[in-house]
Amino acid sequence: MQSIDKLSLNSYTLPELKELFSEWGEPAYRAKQVYEWLLKGKMPDEMTNISKPLRARLNELTYTGVDIERRLVSPKDGTVKYLFRLHDGNLIEGVLMKYKYGNTLCISTQVGCNMGCAFCASTLSGCVRNLQAGEMLSEVLAVEKDTQKDDGKHRAVTNIVLMGSGEPLDNYDHTVRFLKLVSAAEGINISQRNISVSTCGLADKIRTLPDDGVHVTLSVSLHAPNDEIRSSLMPVNRAYPMHEVLSAAKEYSEKTGRRVVFEYALIRGVNDSAENALELSHRLRNMNCHVNLIPLNTVKERNLCGVSREDAHRFCRRLEELNISATVRREMGSDIEGACGQLRRRVMNEGGVE
Repeated sequence: MQSIDKLSLNSYTLPELKELFSEWGEPAYRAKQVYEWLLKGKMPDEMTNISKPLRARLNELTYTGVDIERRLVSPKDGTVKYLFRLHDGNLIEGVLMKYKYGNTLCISTQVGCNMGCAFCASTLSGCVRNLQAGEMLSEVLAVEKDTQKDDGKHRAVTNIVLMGSGEPLDNYDHTVRFLKLVSAAEGINISQRNISVSTCGLADKIRTLPDDGVHVTLSVSLHAPNDEIRSSLMPVNRAYPMHEVLSAAKEYSEKTGRRVVFEYALIRGVNDSAENALELSHRLRNMNCHVNLIPLNTVKERNLCGVSREDAHRFCRRLEELNISATVRREMGSDIEGACGQLRRRVMNEGGVE
């Protein structure tokens, strides 16, 4: 894990703050006070019950929060698309999706992405930089502050998915640190059972997650039934071919007892045939898994087109007939550029980033 002397203040865990304050000759309860302020998204100068000298010392540390730059609300389903501005002017996205069981927030883990997946707008300009754990946490805190809580609820955000821009496991240390911060009992305390981490299949990192105390739902971006198709869509498959990814996913499921979700974006004429469904079922047989089918949002830069929802449901029925658990993802936020990277890219093209 990364040395804490390079972390932003809001990336510290409570034990790390207590250790720091002990070195400074400050009592442990001061660390608790500061931690509580950080969970409210406050900077040192806003910590009114902290002495001025201590605030000044805290100001010497880096603080990496986010501000809500734009907020788009879908009149169709209430989905909220957020454009966040980081302290260095970079932009990232988040999406709040409202369901009967609670509110799910999709957050970003990097500014852009290096993985080069053909169907994703986030990767078109590459990866600018990793997010610190505190920046990921700030995405949650900003939305929590912006969203009205349901009656009797302690939090507005009840579930989190790391499926925004970036490959979470390419930013491994900060992703694991964020997961521990957001699930800490003394913090926001969102159970890891209510958190999903999406990866394009960095098999070696998937294998180390359980050993680092991560027991979230693992969502693997598979998107193909064989290596030939997957390599044409996802360059990462050349480094981590399907047999390695599936083996690592199965190992993760066995270690954690959690069902693995395989994301499968249906692309017209590429991976949507009955033969593709049959081949996929052979790959996934005897695994504790579920396939989440996604009718692709058209990516005009790559000339890729999605299938109709009718065709998606036909593919789903074929998988079910082959004894593979599958569903078609509910379409949300399509009228507000809900897909990852679309809003950020448009704003950048309009000159929204200085």
